[in-house]
Amino acid sequence: MQALWMVLAAFLFASMGVCVKFASAYFNSAEMVFYRGIIGMAVLWWLARSQQVALATRYPGMHAWRSLIGVLSISAWFYAIAHLPLGTSMTLNYMSSVWVAAFIVGGALFTWRPSSRQPRPPLQVPLLLTVLTGFAGVVLMLRPSLGDSQGFAALIGLGSGLGAALAYMQVVALSRLGEPETRTVFYFATGSAVAGAAAMAVTGMSSWPGWPALWLLPLGMLAALGQLCMTRAYSRALTPRGTLVVANLQYSGIVFAGIYGVLLFGDQLPLAAWAGMAIIVASGIAATVLRTQAAPDTPAEEH
Repeated sequence: MQALWMVLAAFLFASMGVCVKFASAYFNSAEMVFYRGIIGMAVLWWLARSQQVALATRYPGMHAWRSLIGVLSISAWFYAIAHLPLGTSMTLNYMSSVWVAAFIVGGALFTWRPSSRQPRPPLQVPLLLTVLTGFAGVVLMLRPSLGDSQGFAALIGLGSGLGAALAYMQVVALSRLGEPETRTVFYFATGSAVAGAAAMAVTGMSSWPGWPALWLLPLGMLAALGQLCMTRAYSRALTPRGTLVVANLQYSGIVFAGIYGVLLFGDQLPLAAWAGMAIIVASGIAATVLRTQAAPDTPAEEH
């Protein structure tokens, strides 16, 4: 059953991307982040109340840092969705698993000092290969599918995946301190609302478009529901094998996004671009497998 919850979460996140795509014609990224945060706060407050989870925390600084990284990541993702084919922007954001593997490899190499009495850590060749393969997939996907005007959006999309990886690692740290995920996600939604409001003070607000503003409501609801489904999927995966299956099924979101892009937006990706997406998915799955073997209790990534 946990597998179905993750597939549903992936579908909801891809559907959220559709709403972002439509809403981006009327609102800038700051406004969409703000409204996503406001709606998410309402949903998560209700959830915390129903679960009798207190929202007070002993780690406000860690939540603030996690929220800052997460807001930057989601803002970059919204920008990428607005300017790139939906499947491409979704794939770039899902590079987070490969980025985490890169952090693990880099951390092992750069934190060791010859003066220490500890032996030099192994190079972790399998993880290194997944990182290199993932970036090869990025090159294969972007070169045939992007025009010159989309290069900047592609870099922003890569940055969204990097930010998601950093936020994910902060969620791991909060989880190990015993913070409930509902509380963590609530503070992320709060940070989104605050940061979105601050950015809107600089960028200004778009003219209210009337009925098209209704896209903001499903945008926020789908994001919150997707997070809840993902949380339930991981909470019901009681074994390392179950966790691994759930983690890898998140990539079904790329398939949903690709179908949405073709059917709703007329996205035409050549075969090489689809091959690059497949390589990124394969490298992400491999990185997840290797990380799960090292730390089977790793919690869920967030979007």
